[in-house]
Amino acid sequence: METFPDLGALSDQELKDLIDELTEEEQELSYRRRILHGKIDILRAELVNRLRKKHEQGQPVITGADVQQLTDILAGKGIAGGPEKPRR
Repeated sequence: METFPDLGALSDQELKDLIDELTEEEQELSYRRRILHGKIDILRAELVNRLRKKHEQGQPVITGADVQQLTDILAGKGIAGGPEKPRR
């Protein structure tokens, strides 16, 4: 990660340029974030539809493996093979 510049050493124009640059970067990140959230929403909706169909067909929606995974998560073990997410 870059170090923040010495603000006192920057001219007014350099400050304006830096503001513009960081604003543009933030807008690009925000756009990318919205795209990712949209994809996640679509994937979750597909999963819900599949689970609903299984339920309607009389198939089990929750398996023993699902219960074990939830138990592991609640015990603080996380998901096997998945990246650990920092706790808030």
